[in-house]
Amino acid sequence: MGTRLGELVERLGGQLEGDPQLEVAGIAPLSDAGASHISFLSNSKLRAQAAASGAAALIVAPRDDEFVRASYQGARILSPNPYAYFARAAQYFAALTAIVPAPGIDPSASVAADAQVDPSAHVGPHATIESGAVIGAGAVIGAGCFVGRDAAIGPGTELLANVTFHARCRIGARGIIHSGAVIGTDGFGFANEGGVYIKIPQTGRVLMGDDVDIGANTTIDRGALADTVIEDGVKLDNQIQIGHNCRIGAHTAMAGCVGVAGSAVIGKYCTFGGAAMVLGHLTIVDHVHISSGSMVSRSIHEAGQYTGFYPLAKNAEWEKSAAIVRNLDAMRDKIRALEKTIKTLTKPI
Repeated sequence: MGTRLGELVERLGGQLEGDPQLEVAGIAPLSDAGASHISFLSNSKLRAQAAASGAAALIVAPRDDEFVRASYQGARILSPNPYAYFARAAQYFAALTAIVPAPGIDPSASVAADAQVDPSAHVGPHATIESGAVIGAGAVIGAGCFVGRDAAIGPGTELLANVTFHARCRIGARGIIHSGAVIGTDGFGFANEGGVYIKIPQTGRVLMGDDVDIGANTTIDRGALADTVIEDGVKLDNQIQIGHNCRIGAHTAMAGCVGVAGSAVIGKYCTFGGAAMVLGHLTIVDHVHISSGSMVSRSIHEAGQYTGFYPLAKNAEWEKSAAIVRNLDAMRDKIRALEKTIKTLTKPI
């Protein structure tokens, strides 16, 4: 199933240079695109590859178009952000062939009598919906999912197979939670008395906004007293840990294996590379970008790019560097003493 280029541009915008009646069947990368595909150029370093592409049409930025059109024979869609245009086009093509789960409740599912499941929602095999839960219009609860008591799943939100969504937690509209994710488990809260840990009941919730994506096997702890809050548009990759009472600002994105300790407050439009770590009770302002593997050990009050890791080296070299770092205090004291001696020896008589 395909679409005409003219129809695609009518839906998504952009400036079409070429035949609007040309039909394309899907998206493909530059190296693999054929006569039925549309492709895109988002990296100017690949101009030559784009110009030689066999794609029927290219999504290209105006800055790259002059170079590409000199030798490329296909149609072109000019967009200031080809990568975002590609994403929207890919969504459109995926929707053409998507299998939409039929509304209704599978006979093997367990749904409490007082749960509210919209007639247009889908509840898959062996799912469990507990008392007082609310499932919104067009929502999809995949096979084996658990939705706890008084929880709320917003309109059009999809829980893929085997998601655990605990009591009283909420997510807004158009969210996606991937398999194995656990929302609303207890936070790591204990008081120490004489070396013995006493559990602190975790009575808060997890509140998530609209258009939130949660990756596979990611865990978000409920708050201890107040709530853990994930604002609109947040994107969390696989195997991320969000501690209790955290607040993640709107449209912040985190790559795989990021860990955020409890009560951290992270601003809007931030990004975190894979395996970045954030200590608890810190504040990070809007538009902060943390490099992969970095450790955030203090609050950040100014937007920008931050990196906090030691460059990779052979183990023997790393051990030498670590030994130097351990002795920096002593070296500093020696340097200061030498400076004083030099100052004394060079002092005019």
